[in-house]
Amino acid sequence: MNASALARLALLPLLGIAFTAVAAGPLVVVHKNEYCGCCNGWVEHMRKAGFEVEVRNVANMSPVKERVGVPPGKGSCHTAEVGGYFIEGHVPAVDVKRLLAEKPDAKGLAVPGMPVGSPGMEAPDGRTQPYTVELVAKDGSTSAYAEH
Repeated sequence: MNASALARLALLPLLGIAFTAVAAGPLVVVHKNEYCGCCNGWVEHMRKAGFEVEVRNVANMSPVKERVGVPPGKGSCHTAEVGGYFIEGHVPAVDVKRLLAEKPDAKGLAVPGMPVGSPGMEAPDGRTQPYTVELVAKDGSTSAYAEH
C-alpha cells in the first residue's frame, strides 16, 4: 500500500467511518445423520448465531457419543464439539456461548431427546414444550444449566 492510500485510510475515523472486524464464532463440528432435517435446522440456528459450522455425516452416532462422553440416557440426534466441550442435541446457541464464556470444568451440555420448540425442532403451529439444558460434569453427572 502506498503512502497516499495509507493517508486516506488514516482519515476515515475522522470522517466517522469505523472499521469493525467481524470474526466467525468458534468452529462447531457437528456429527449427524445426513438425512436428519432437525439436525440441519440446528446447524442453521448455530450459523445464524455467528458460529462457523462443519458438518460430518455419519451412519453410526454411538462411537461419537461414547468418545466425547455423552452419558447414557442423555442422547439426542446429533452431537457437536466446540472449544473442548460436547454439545448434545438441540442446545440453544445462547447456552453454547455462555458455556464458552464461563469455561466450566465439565464435559459439555446436553438436551436429551428432541423437545418441541427447541432450535431445529420448531413446530409450524408455534407449540413449545419446556426443556432443560443440562451441564455434564467430568464424572458424567448432570445439573440444570438453563431452562427454556
